[in-house]
This record gives sequence, structure tokens and C-alpha cells, in this order.
Amino acid sequence: MKLTTEKNGTALTVHLSGELNTLTAPELSALLDKELGGVQELTLNFAECDYVSSAGLRILLATFKKMKASKGSMVLANVGENFMDVLSNTGLDAVFDIQ
Repeated sequence: MKLTTEKNGTALTVHLSGELNTLTAPELSALLDKELGGVQELTLNFAECDYVSSAGLRILLATFKKMKASKGSMVLANVGENFMDVLSNTGLDAVFDIQ
């Protein structure tokens, strides 16, 4: 997985490419732990992400909880059809702001 970030004031965008799975989820978690301080708007861009496993979903849920606790917002952008199916089937499409 390759992760790139763009930070503009209190807004952070993380671009994910490759697979968010058991092996790569800790990398995303570490990046978010390092970068989330002071962030009020988080966008995770999945345009180049090929796959999201249950380990990836756990990271997304934990991050969502952190953002909610700090009164921030989190957007999942450019979610592909397969990932959208997973979100819909698990009911997580009702939790996340998906654009």
C-alpha cells in the first residue's frame, strides 16, 4: 500500500493506493495516529485502492470514532463499487459519509 497525504490547515486528505489489508492496515493506523492532531476534516481517498479487508474496516471505524470524539468529520471519497458493496452489506454505509 502506498499512502500520500495533503494537509491544509485543519483538513487532511489521505490517498490510499493498493490494498488495505491485514498487512497494510497498521501502516494506515500509524500514519493517522501521527497526523490526526488538530485535524477537523479527514478525507480518505480510495480512488487507487483495490481492496479493503476487515482489518482495514476496523481501522476506518476506529478513526471514525476518534474524529467523532474530537467533533471532526470523516469522508470516504471515490469508493469503488466492490468496496461500496461491502459497506452496504455490513450496514457501514449508514455510518460513514461516502462521496
